[in-house]
Amino acid sequence: MKGVVALAAVIACSTLVLAGSAQSANRLQPVPILMYHVVSSPPANAPYAELYVPRARFAAQVAWLAGHGYHAVTLQQVFDSWRGVATLPSKPIVLSFDDGYLTQVTNALPVLKARKWPGVLNLEYRNLKPVWGIRPPGIRKLLAAGWELDAHTLTHPDLTTVDAARLREEVAGSREAIHRRFHVPVNFFCYPAGRYNDAVIAAVQQAGYLGATTTRYGLAKPSELYTLARLRINGSDSLSAFGAKLEAFAR
Repeated sequence: MKGVVALAAVIACSTLVLAGSAQSANRLQPVPILMYHVVSSPPANAPYAELYVPRARFAAQVAWLAGHGYHAVTLQQVFDSWRGVATLPSKPIVLSFDDGYLTQVTNALPVLKARKWPGVLNLEYRNLKPVWGIRPPGIRKLLAAGWELDAHTLTHPDLTTVDAARLREEVAGSREAIHRRFHVPVNFFCYPAGRYNDAVIAAVQQAGYLGATTTRYGLAKPSELYTLARLRINGSDSLSAFGAKLEAFAR
């Protein structure tokens, strides 16, 4: 009888260990981060037409995600899950928006807000001023809807070509400026045009960021916190092409 009890205890212990291992593996799962820019139709002769995703197409993409069981989260939520202090919903996905265009407020926000989904804005600080950029009231609308605000430098230079002082100003200075203006944590960085090297990564780490996103194609992994991959969504992507990008990594 004692032998049976002991065996049962061993089995129970093994089950707990296996369950814990499964939970740990799930906690460290890669997560897709989608990369958007302008959410509107491109004007005639737009120099970078692929950066424009029309609002109707964006809405269809969000509906596709919801219909396939995805749930939008912030990058902070992903990071917190990876370090074991938060739990993500099933099929988490991050919708990130670069630079700071007005259409991200006028067109992207209503679509996501209807589903109570957050986005992540990688703000180029100087884009608070142009008429086509997001003015401070627009940023506050995003924050009120649960969006995360991250840094994309002050002026969007190629950080691999600037001197050490400019590098610190663009990386640390943008974090400080955004935090001072909007009083929110600014814990993640986005490399302009995806350009980085060891010196740039070191500057991002020294500035206190928890991680950084790139234009490298793929899923974001906890082993690559300062070179997080993303899936770029192009203006020419049909809904089937959009779905194929996600399903290629779901297998």
